[in-house]
Amino acid sequence: QLQLVESGGGLVQPGGSLRLSCAASGLTLGSFAIGWFRQAPGKEREAVSCITNSDASTYYADSVKGRFTISRDNAKSTVYLQMNSLKPEDTAIYYCAKSWYLYCSGDGSHYRYWGQGTQVTVTS
Repeated sequence: QLQLVESGGGLVQPGGSLRLSCAASGLTLGSFAIGWFRQAPGKEREAVSCITNSDASTYYADSVKGRFTISRDNAKSTVYLQMNSLKPEDTAIYYCAKSWYLYCSGDGSHYRYWGQGTQVTVTS
């Protein structure tokens, strides 16, 4: 059974940076796409970023494009989300998830395994 564990969240001021990690245990990340999602209080979950394995293609939500960078290290079975120029509206619980598929999708139902989430709070 695959387990995904997110880490790296915390409290940061606007304009600051955080790097989230998503470490897999039990099974490897395999060839499947890995996504990051977030959910703010009172809001629906939204797709933030995704990365494939085959060609490391990436996807970013318009709201984070140019500020966030996703990467994966298959040797460490870990996916990272580097978040720069953070804004208060980035405040949310961030989840990583492993897709059923090789390609990226913003549809949460396309993802089989989910982590427990890590809180990111951006405030002055």
